[in-house]
Formats: sequence, structure tokens, C-alpha cells
Amino acid sequence: RYQIHTGLQHSIIRPTQPNCLPLDNITLPQKLKEVGYSTHMVGKWHLGFYRRECMPTQRGFDTFFGSLLGSGDYYTHFKCDSPGICGYDLYENDNAAWDHDNGIYSTQMYTQKVQQILASHNPRKPIFLYIAYQAVHSPLQAPGKYFEHYRSINNINRRRYAAMLACLDEAINNVTLALKRYGYYENSVIIYSSDNGGQPMAGGSNWPLRGSKGTYWEGGIRAVGFVHSPLLKNKGSVCKELVHITDWFPTLITLAEGQIDEDIQLDGYDIWETISEGRRSPRVDILHNIDPIYTKAKNGSWAAGYGIWNTAIQSAIRVNHWKLLTGNPGYSDWVPPQAFSNAGPNRWHNERVSWSAGKTVWLFNITADPYERVDLSARYPDVVKQLLRRLSQFNKTAVPVRYPPKDPRSNPKLNGGVWGPWFKEDEKKKKSEKSKGANKQKKNKSKKKAN
Repeated sequence: RYQIHTGLQHSIIRPTQPNCLPLDNITLPQKLKEVGYSTHMVGKWHLGFYRRECMPTQRGFDTFFGSLLGSGDYYTHFKCDSPGICGYDLYENDNAAWDHDNGIYSTQMYTQKVQQILASHNPRKPIFLYIAYQAVHSPLQAPGKYFEHYRSINNINRRRYAAMLACLDEAINNVTLALKRYGYYENSVIIYSSDNGGQPMAGGSNWPLRGSKGTYWEGGIRAVGFVHSPLLKNKGSVCKELVHITDWFPTLITLAEGQIDEDIQLDGYDIWETISEGRRSPRVDILHNIDPIYTKAKNGSWAAGYGIWNTAIQSAIRVNHWKLLTGNPGYSDWVPPQAFSNAGPNRWHNERVSWSAGKTVWLFNITADPYERVDLSARYPDVVKQLLRRLSQFNKTAVPVRYPPKDPRSNPKLNGGVWGPWFKEDEKKKKSEKSKGANKQKKNKSKKKAN
């Protein structure tokens, strides 16, 4: 589902927020379990954990080994959300995995866990393995030996990033070798998928795309991925069709011969034939997002949106070749690779964009201009109107944003030094439920007597 249909369309879930993926959202592993799959998760969850019901083991995974937060130290698995609000964040199923706190770099530790799972499972029985490596997220850390090949890179952030990626690369190879060694490979599908563009301030590069992680420019939202499988009909081909992260859910359930309930409103499409056989994608548009809370564009207005849409609101949509952005799209420079320069961000040789004052609508032909250099909004007002109408239609289906204030009970100090579920139903509620229960028992006893 799109973010506007989960309530998570604004920012990320913070460690101290009583928030998680709503419990009525059915997950991919839940659907795969219905058709006999063992389901395992290794790595980063980041879908909320304030209540036990939000934990991965309650959302469809038979086992979970990894972290609950968005980031943390790769060796100590320790994370501070703000001064004094710090805790340990490594879990095995529902408990802190203190015994794994032995200084192993997380990319290698997660790979070892995956190898153990594959070694102990019967390859003739179906298995779904979700591996969400922490790399290459900040903080930029990597074991020393991976730096050797990158001494020529002067920029220390870029050098660390390259080392982290080399280690990740090796990890993917080791997982693939384990699939072969234990007899899974011939009937496997490996999907390598990412969540967002790079962060130039932390070693990433989106060049020649525009913008960075956290923005709706292509540099922030266009991610590379691949599918590797002996089951693919066309191997070694490049798919340039529209594919969105929401498509994995229906694609994998259908591939696993599972059932998709007709009454769940999905935003994803089954794209297996698009990937495997090179067919046209069933998808004609992508709602990148509508965030009603993000800093409003000062000059945005209903008038600028032809009375169809308030352009103060941050949003982006793609329909066929066209992409429309409104509001405040975020950091919008083009940042060339900084590999050979140690100059700080203010000294970057990037192209600063000075927009004519008051601009809140952009239109690009992304197929012809993936770099978003030629704004066509003035030349094609009819296309702008058409895309604004589509945005407005989507917005009518949006659910309210879930972005609660921080809860002081989330402090790991109150939870044995560990980040973990803290939300207990109010004691009062429990007491009243207890007394209700007691009354029920009394009533039942008197009923029995009467009978």
C-alpha cells in the first residue's frame, strides 16, 4: 500500500513514538505462511515496536534476528535517540540478544544468521527469507580490511561508503553460495531492492540525478534493484518499465500461489511477467507521496494549482512519462561524486538552483529527462491540470497521518537498557476488565445454578 493508505506518509517512525505499521495491514510473510512457507527475518525492522503486537514475530515472521530502529552502531548495536535516551537494539525473536553482543560487524553477523537458517531448514519445504541489511546507512563504519582497495578515494566519507558496500557485496555472494550449498538455488528467487536514494552528506551519490534521500526528486526516490533467479524466462535483461516497491506484495504472493483477498485495497500490481518476460508493466502511475504535514511552501496556493490542488502541500506523482511535483520538494541540487575532494558541503562543486521566486509546481518528462533539468509546467498547463486531478483523486482516499508525540515511557532506561515494547494498556482498563470478568463469572455461576 502507498504511504497515504497506512497513515505513515509523514517522515519515519521515531524510536520514542508510540507508532507502528497499523495492525490491520496484512504483511507479506502473513500471506506466505497461509500457503505453508516458513518465514524468517534478519536485519532492520523499522516498522514500530511500541507494543508487543507490532513486533516482527507478531506480524508474520516465525523468527526474527536484528534491530528494531532505523539505524545504530554496526558493532555495539547501541543507539541514542537524543542525549540520555540511549539503548541496546539487537533482538532474537522477542528478546534482547545480549549474547550476540560480541563486536561482530552487523553485515557479517546477519549473513552468518542467514547461513544458519538455510543450513537447518529442509530445502524441499518453501521458505521466505527477508534480509534487511543495515548497510549502507549511516553511521559510516566498516571492518578495516575493506578499505584497502579504496585508498585512492580522498573523501573519507566516500571511502568508508565504498568499504561498506564492498562488505555488503561479499555478503550477498555468501548468501547466494549458501543457497547453492544447501540445495535451494535452483528453485529460488533473489530480489535485491532498495528504499531510497543516497545521502551525499554521508558518502552516497545520486549523480547525475537530482536531489538526495528524503526528497521527491529522482535522486531521492529512484532506486536500483535486480531480480536473480533460474526461474526467469529472459535472463540478463534490463527492465525499464514502471515498478514500485508496493508491487512486491502481489507479485510474490501470486508467485507462491497464495491468495490475495479481493476486499483488500492494494496499490501494488503483479509484475512477474514484466520482470521475467519483458512484458509491459500493468502500472501506469506511481503516487510517490502526499505529505500534508511537511513544511508548507510559502508561496503555494489553490490558485497556483488551478483550483484543483493546493500547491503548498508537498507531493509528487508519476503518470506514464510525466512527473509532477508540488510544494516544497526538498534539497534540489545536482551533486557530482565527491570522491576526490575533501571540501565540505558548502564548498561542493554542485549546481545550485535559484528558482524564480514563488515556484511550487514542476513538470518533467522523466523518460526524456530523468535528471529533471527542463521544467515543462509552463509549456503544458493541460498536463499539469490532469496530474493535479489525479493527485486530488488519490488524496480523497488518504487516511489521517499517524505521527504521535514522543512517549517518555519509551526511554530504554525504564526497560533494562534496551529499546523495546513499552506500551502497556492502562492499569485502570485492566482493572475494569478484571472486574467485568469477575462479574461475568458470577453471572455464569448463577446461570448454572438456575439451570
